[in-house]
Amino acid sequence: MIAGIVGVLLGLFLTRVQTLQTALPAHEPDPVNGEMVFHTGGCVSCHAAPGAEGSDKLILAGGLEIKSEFGTFVVPNISPHPEAGIGNWGMIEFVNAMKFGTSPDGTHYYPAFPYASYTRMSLEDIMDLAAFMDTLPASDNIPPAHDVGFPFNIRRAVGGWNLLFFRPGPVTQPSDDPQIERGRYLVEGAGHCSECHTPRNGLGGLQMDRWMAGGPNPDGPGKIPNITPGGDLDDWSTEDIAYYLETGFTPDFDSVGGSMTSVVDNLSKISPQDRLAIAAYLKSLPALPTE
Repeated sequence: MIAGIVGVLLGLFLTRVQTLQTALPAHEPDPVNGEMVFHTGGCVSCHAAPGAEGSDKLILAGGLEIKSEFGTFVVPNISPHPEAGIGNWGMIEFVNAMKFGTSPDGTHYYPAFPYASYTRMSLEDIMDLAAFMDTLPASDNIPPAHDVGFPFNIRRAVGGWNLLFFRPGPVTQPSDDPQIERGRYLVEGAGHCSECHTPRNGLGGLQMDRWMAGGPNPDGPGKIPNITPGGDLDDWSTEDIAYYLETGFTPDFDSVGGSMTSVVDNLSKISPQDRLAIAAYLKSLPALPTE
């Protein structure tokens, strides 16, 4: 009896939500930098209303359905609307969501929201992102709830997933090269490239020994490319990769397609230096064969 109670209490403790345990930095949020963080993170790719074009993509009304073997996750409204969106959130609530996947009401977000990557962002960049998003149009759209069956509909169980797979620190060894280190920060954090380009195990955790080596396409048939030097980018130079991220054109005069189209659209808006940094980081990775 006592052992059972202790086991339950220990389980509740280990699966609890996490929140920031320090004060926010004395930082004046910069929406100009926040816009670059926004494009690096590709926020419109998921949070714009399905089918939105042009400036309407900046209305983060949500509604996109993400289908998976665990169920269908529906992307929320994160516009500044005070009820339908996140307009009533304070800065600490925004930081807790981005850093720990913790909602303002103290529950876990599902890792379909890539907080496991965003946790590697600096607090300053997250605060800047919030400042930029506050300038965007509000939407009163209320997307439907997730369609996730038992046992995945138990939010507390996400705490167990975090215990197994949530790793806030750098994935690759930090580099002495400032350009590669900048690329590591962008790719492993805001860019969340691993969420598609790294294969997952049966519980949805990333297979870290196959970092960026490609895997099944989460959107349907086909595969996501291996973007280590041992895969699809083997013959590409750093400049080739950076140019592709800006224009969508490959060294073979092919053009971007599929979900990568929106990624290129987003990354074409960041600085040339950051695109080169992303490319330098990818070229620095261990070469892994495509499986």
